[in-house]
Amino acid sequence: MLATIALLAALAAPIQDPAPHVSPTAPEQAGAVAEGHDEAGHGAEEEHGFDIMHHIQDSREIETPFGAIHLPAAESWMVGPIDMTPTKHVVFLGLAGFIVVALFLGTAAAARRSGPEGTPKKGHNVMETLVLFLRDQVVMPNIGHGGEKFAPFVITLFFFILVCNLLGLVPWGSSATGNVSVTAALALMSFVVVEIAGMRALGVKGYLGTIVYIPHGLPKPMIPLMVLIMTPVELMGKLTKPFALAIRLFANMTAGHVLLLAIIGLIFVFGNLAIAVAPVLMAVALTFLELFVAFLQAYIFALLTSVFIGLIRHAH
Repeated sequence: MLATIALLAALAAPIQDPAPHVSPTAPEQAGAVAEGHDEAGHGAEEEHGFDIMHHIQDSREIETPFGAIHLPAAESWMVGPIDMTPTKHVVFLGLAGFIVVALFLGTAAAARRSGPEGTPKKGHNVMETLVLFLRDQVVMPNIGHGGEKFAPFVITLFFFILVCNLLGLVPWGSSATGNVSVTAALALMSFVVVEIAGMRALGVKGYLGTIVYIPHGLPKPMIPLMVLIMTPVELMGKLTKPFALAIRLFANMTAGHVLLLAIIGLIFVFGNLAIAVAPVLMAVALTFLELFVAFLQAYIFALLTSVFIGLIRHAH
C-alpha cells in the first residue's frame, strides 16, 4: 500500500502544471520559434511529459519525498578509461550489499548471544530457517557430494537478489535488478563459478569433454565431422545458461514495474475519482504479486545456479 501511494505521488509530479496556460499572441509565438525552436520542442516535452520509464531506468538522480538528490555527472569519477561515477542503481546496489552484510552479521551475533542452550530470537529463527532451506533443499540435492562448499555463494546470491528486488517496492526506491547490466554481471559471476567448479571436478581432460563431445564407439572417420558440428553447439549451450539467467531476472522485474506504473497512470489519464478506484485496487493487488515475484526470482536464480554447478560437476 505504501509503495502504491508513493508511486501515485511520484507520477503526479511530472504532470502538474503550476501556472494557467495562456496562448501566446502571434508575434510572441513567431519570436519564440525564431529564437529557439529546439529548446521549446524538447524542453517542454521533457519537463511536462508523462514518462513512465523515467521511474524505472537508471539515472543521475535519486527521488526522495523531499525532492531529488542529484548525483555527480557522468565521467566525474574516472579510473583510467573506466567511468566509476555512481548512478541511482549503483547506489541501491551498495545499499542492498550493506543490508545483506548487516543482516548476516546481526544473525551471527544473535546466534552467539543465544548460546548452545539459549533460546534464539524470532529474527534469528527466520534467517536460520531460510539458510537451512536453501542449503538442504536447493544446494545439496542439485550439486550433490561436496555441495556444501558452494552453499555460501548460492545463499549470498539469493539474499542479495532478494534485497535488490524488494528495494524496488519500497516507496521512492529502485530495483537495480531491473537493469540488464546488473543481471548480466550476476549471471557472469554464476558462469565463472560453474565453469571453475567443472574444471576442478573433472580435470582438464574431463572439462574439455564438455566442449568437444565425442560419443563412445563413434567410427574414426566420423570424429572430425562430429567435432566440427557439436563443438559450436556445446559452446552455445554454455553461453545460453548465463544469458537465460540474466534475461529472466531483468525481464520479470522490469515488466512488473512497468505494468504497475501503467495501471496507476490510468488514474491521471481519466482524471475521474470514480474510475480511479479500480486502478488503485488493481495496483495494490499487483504490488502483492510483485512481492511474491521478488522472492520467486531470487529463488529461481539460486536454484538454476545450483543445477548448473551440479550438471557440470557430474558430466560424463
